[in-house]
Amino acid sequence: MNAIFENTTTAFALKTDSELERAYFLFKMIANEPLVRIGTLVTNFAIKVHLPVEGLIRTTVFDHFCGGVSEEDCMPIIDKMYGKNVCSVLDYSVEGKEDEVYFDATLNKILHILNFVKEKEAIPFAVFKPSGFGRSKLFQKLSEGITLSIEEQKEWERVEVRFNTVCKKAHELEVALLIDAEESWMQSAADNLVLDMMRKYNKEKAVVFNTLQTYRWDRLDYLKKIHKEALKDEFKIGIKVVRGAYLEKENDRAEEQGYPTPICASKKATDDNFDATVAYMVNHINMISIFSGTHNEESCLKLISLMQEVAISVNDPRIWFGQLYGMSDHISFNLSVLGYNVAKYLPFRPVRDVMPYLIRRAEENTSVSGQTTRELNLLKKERKRREL
Repeated sequence: MNAIFENTTTAFALKTDSELERAYFLFKMIANEPLVRIGTLVTNFAIKVHLPVEGLIRTTVFDHFCGGVSEEDCMPIIDKMYGKNVCSVLDYSVEGKEDEVYFDATLNKILHILNFVKEKEAIPFAVFKPSGFGRSKLFQKLSEGITLSIEEQKEWERVEVRFNTVCKKAHELEVALLIDAEESWMQSAADNLVLDMMRKYNKEKAVVFNTLQTYRWDRLDYLKKIHKEALKDEFKIGIKVVRGAYLEKENDRAEEQGYPTPICASKKATDDNFDATVAYMVNHINMISIFSGTHNEESCLKLISLMQEVAISVNDPRIWFGQLYGMSDHISFNLSVLGYNVAKYLPFRPVRDVMPYLIRRAEENTSVSGQTTRELNLLKKERKRREL
C-alpha cells in the first residue's frame, strides 16, 4: 500500500518545470538548519528596517507556501488544485496582534470568507484561530481558573459574541468551520467555547470543528469526555486532528514553571496517540466527523485501512485528509486520484503579514526528522523522470 505515495507524476502534475526547480531549491535550503536560523534573522531584520526584500520573498518562499495576498488572488491555484479533486481551506494567516480593532477586523474578514466560499465546491471549509478573536491573556486566565475583572468579563463576552457570530453564519451557509488550536495554557477556554458552539450548531451534522493536538497526552481522554456529552445532549462532533505546533514552547514553559509537561514523552508516543485518536473517531463515525491533518504517510495509510475495515466509502463526507499547501503533494494528490476527500490549507495575506507563518513552516520542516529528506527525494525523482 505504501506505493500509493510514490507516484511523482501525479504528485507534481500541477508544477511546471520552474516550479519544481524552485521547490527543490527551497527544500534544499530548509534542510540546512543553520541556514534557516540565519535566514530567519536576516529576513526579520530586513522587513523591520523596510529593506526591499518582499519581491524576492514573494517569488520564492511565499509563492511556494501561500496562495496569494487575497482570496481572489488565490483562485487560480484553488481552481487548478480542484481540477485534480484537491479542495482548499482559505487560511487568513495573520498572527501576533492583540487589540479590539484587530479582533473586530478579523471577525469581519472571516465572515467575508464564509460568504466568498459559500457556493464554491472547491472550498468546503473556512478556518479561524481563537486568539484572532480575543487576547491570549484572557484565554489563559480563564483556562487557569482565574476570576476575570468586570472589564475583562465584558471583554470575554465580546469574544463569545464573535465566536457565535461566525459559527451561526457557517451553520446558515452550510460551510464547515475549522477552529485551530492554541497553546495548552490557553486551550481550555477555547475548548469550552467551541463545545458550546458544537452543542448549538452541530445538531444535524458537524459544522463546527475543534482541533486536537495529539502531542498532548490528554487529548484522547478529552475527546472521550465530549463524546459522552454529545451523546447526552444529542449533537455531532467535528474534530481536526493534528500532531501539534508548539512542542518546544510547551516543554520550555513546563520546565521553567515546574509543572509536568503536557507533551507526550516521545515522538512514537505522539504517533501512537494520533493514530489511537483517529481510530476512536472512525469507530464512532456516526457521531464524529474527522479532518485528519497530517503529513505522516503511515498515519494516512492507517486511516485508509480503518476505513476499509468498517466499509466506509473513500469519499464519505465525514472523513477528510488535510495537508498544508507547498508540502506533501505526494500524499494530497495521490489520495485525491483514488477518490479520497483531500483539502490543502492555503494561507493568504500580504507578504509582510504572513512572515511569521512562513518562518514557522521553514523551522518545522527543519525540525521534523525525515520530512524534508522525503520531500527532496521525491522532487529529485520527478526531476529525473522529466529529464528522460
